[in-house]
Amino acid sequence: MIPLKKIFTSWRVILLLTLLVLAVWSIQPHFFGNEGATIRSVVANSSASNAGMQSAAAKLAPLAREKILFINGEKINTVQDYYTSIEKLGPNRTVKIDTSKSSYNLITPDVLPNTSLFYQADLGLKVYDAPSSNLRKGLDLEGGTRVLLKPSEAVSQDTLDMTVDTLKQRLNVYGLSDIIVRTASDLSGDKFILIEIAGVTEDEVKNLLASQGKFEAKIGNETVFFGGKKDITYVCRSAQCSGIDPRQGCFSVQDGYACGFFFAISLSPEAAERQAALTNKLSVVTSDTGSDNYLSDDIVLFLDDKEVDRLKIGAELKGKSTTEIQISGSGAGPTEQLAVTTTLQNMKRLQTIIITGSLPVKLDVVKMDTISPSLGKEFLSNVMLVGILAILAVSGVVLVKYRKIKIILPMVLTIIAEMILILGFAAMVGWNLDLAAIAAIIIVAGTAVDHLIVITDETLRGEAMATDWKLRIKNAMFIIMGAYLTGVASMIPLWFAGAGMLKGFAFTTIVGISFGVLVARPAYAAVAELLLRKEE
Repeated sequence: MIPLKKIFTSWRVILLLTLLVLAVWSIQPHFFGNEGATIRSVVANSSASNAGMQSAAAKLAPLAREKILFINGEKINTVQDYYTSIEKLGPNRTVKIDTSKSSYNLITPDVLPNTSLFYQADLGLKVYDAPSSNLRKGLDLEGGTRVLLKPSEAVSQDTLDMTVDTLKQRLNVYGLSDIIVRTASDLSGDKFILIEIAGVTEDEVKNLLASQGKFEAKIGNETVFFGGKKDITYVCRSAQCSGIDPRQGCFSVQDGYACGFFFAISLSPEAAERQAALTNKLSVVTSDTGSDNYLSDDIVLFLDDKEVDRLKIGAELKGKSTTEIQISGSGAGPTEQLAVTTTLQNMKRLQTIIITGSLPVKLDVVKMDTISPSLGKEFLSNVMLVGILAILAVSGVVLVKYRKIKIILPMVLTIIAEMILILGFAAMVGWNLDLAAIAAIIIVAGTAVDHLIVITDETLRGEAMATDWKLRIKNAMFIIMGAYLTGVASMIPLWFAGAGMLKGFAFTTIVGISFGVLVARPAYAAVAELLLRKEE
């Protein structure tokens, strides 16, 4: 008879079971799925933002994030339900959204002026299917964009940290969440910035990250103001004072359509005084039609030292210290709809750069990877299939070798327990699981099989030699501990290799083999000792 009482009173087994309970509690798996559309981010000054909805904090557990459950009383089970529901909405309508945390009343945007586009409501919400656990899936499994940036010149760590802070602010202002921005370095000492953005993102994000974003306005050869909080105190991003310019709208051009945009900004008193001093030197000229008077020089807008727009200055502003001015620009596209989309993207990018200011250093894009959500789901399905096949293969090999079910079952359960411990730890600390981490878990499972066979062989060999049971286990654990220290030492260089992109693999491997060697495998040794001693 198997000594179950002795097994479950062993302190090693009790420790393993306790940690397993904590791991499952951290993961909180929902085996039958989870209904609703979880909010990934809320675009600033959108209908949702104006109603009080906010982007989820980056460190918030997946299951704790706000979920959309009903729209105008209609049940929302999936992301597709969400988009189907908002497609029915018309302009300037009240929409009631019930979430897992509160209820909100939103107003859909008006139709863009001077356009003939088919109306489609945009509430400013980015959503995804509700997660079924607290495990955070990395870009390889969930889909998204990974960008590796490198400073174009040698910089100090302080400058690099300042650049990271500015990039974070840009991405937050741009309406993106679920982002990771961190510094990294390789073995040669080169410094990088690694950015990961979950979900499928806009194409222009690459330019937003890579461009230094040096914005300045000049009259003649003298600068009136720079982008950033020092000179710009407010940038309007609401529909009341930004969007498609109603005076210009969209119009046909040779290659398609073009549209104009506008938005208001507020200058600091110092910048307003500089503008007054510069305009005071200018003369007043009359337009060709004779109906309007302007100053002799325009105010010219530059982005990364390239002219993006040129605005006339009304004669009434000569020598006047005004803090309220209007910025304008344009965009184009082969169709009217694409022209509007491009124009609004250009406006949003310019607003973001004016708000956050220029980066302390110019950045070069070293590598950029984009993975679609559908491909990520396929990766995850394949990984789960490979994991099941691997467990079955190990079970078959062990069965052929030992021909003892009582050894096979604890061995397989120990391997599964190690995987659960790794996943529980990842859920607890908020570690993203990507393909590198999955590869590390497979490596850990491989070392587990190797070590468990060592324990079993040493135990059986000791049984044949009629030596002390504790000595047999001690010899096995000595071999395992040597292999463990070697494995940890081999992972340390990978922590820094590849500009930190292998950090997830190294971290997961170290955590996994640590749980195995310090918790799970000693518990198996205790179980194996009791089971085989029973046979003597």
